[in-house]
Amino acid sequence: MCFLPVYREDPKYKILVLTDPQDKERVLAIYLNQSWWPVEDIVKTADSSREGLIQVQTFGERIVLFVLNYIIFGMLERSSANDTFFVSHSAKESAKIFWRNGDAVAFYTVKMKGSLCDVNTSQCYLLPVLDTVFVRRKYRRCGLGMKILHDFCQSFGTEDALGISCPISADMYQVCQKFLQIHPEEQDRLWEVEAPGDWTQRVSIWLKIQLETALSEKNTVSQTASEEEGGCHVEGAQDDEPICLNAGLMNEGGECIPDIRKMAQEARDNKDNTAEEAKTLHLQIPKEEDFSQGTADTQQCKGSRKRASTMGLLEDKTAKHLRMMP
Repeated sequence: MCFLPVYREDPKYKILVLTDPQDKERVLAIYLNQSWWPVEDIVKTADSSREGLIQVQTFGERIVLFVLNYIIFGMLERSSANDTFFVSHSAKESAKIFWRNGDAVAFYTVKMKGSLCDVNTSQCYLLPVLDTVFVRRKYRRCGLGMKILHDFCQSFGTEDALGISCPISADMYQVCQKFLQIHPEEQDRLWEVEAPGDWTQRVSIWLKIQLETALSEKNTVSQTASEEEGGCHVEGAQDDEPICLNAGLMNEGGECIPDIRKMAQEARDNKDNTAEEAKTLHLQIPKEEDFSQGTADTQQCKGSRKRASTMGLLEDKTAKHLRMMP
């Protein structure tokens, strides 16, 4: 068993709780009115008139707020490292509890305009600020966050600016985005603020959402373009491969082109062969001027070979060599 302070600034008000011997962070029961009560029973009511958001006024409601905040959220349902930790609220904290079917399922607190930011400073809030919001895990995704934001805005309908305490969690930003899309009249009123909420300490929530959305869309477009460029790069590489293959074929094709000097030497060595053998081979000794012309044509063909396709080049070279024969 241990005592827990009910209020942040006044430690003399304490509540006795029974914790799990194996896990000191797990509260099993709370001692109230000379009896031990399970935690879930503390946040229930038999009053059927308690439905929706009800302003916290009585000491009993302060106990419910404490249990929701410090025990249920702070100890039992705070499993994620990303969850914000709420300290015990002040005895004068403006708060509302959301009741549904006899259960206290959510709450939110507000720093009132003109209230002190801290007991250690003389600075006061320059606008109403939504300070803490909590919805029990099993009641999330039911629109309670939207209802809380709507109630907060409606409660201060005459104010030109309303704040939400910085930093705003990612989940709360999603709620704000959906709320402001449905209620565009509130887009210019909601600000993410640091105490005390001077203009230099405010950021438009709607503007920030728009900028983050635009940045996200830009990143998506850039990623898509990058993927498309990557695809073109692959296709380009595939297109380049035939060029390399063509170069290989050109080099191999050069060995298939008849060598004029070799042909001339063979013709001189076999000048005594019969005409029938010459017709069979289709090779004869070229004249001296034809040989010179053939050499020049060969050099010209080598230059042309770099620009022409392989098969066309082979056919063209063969035709030129045949024309060089006497």
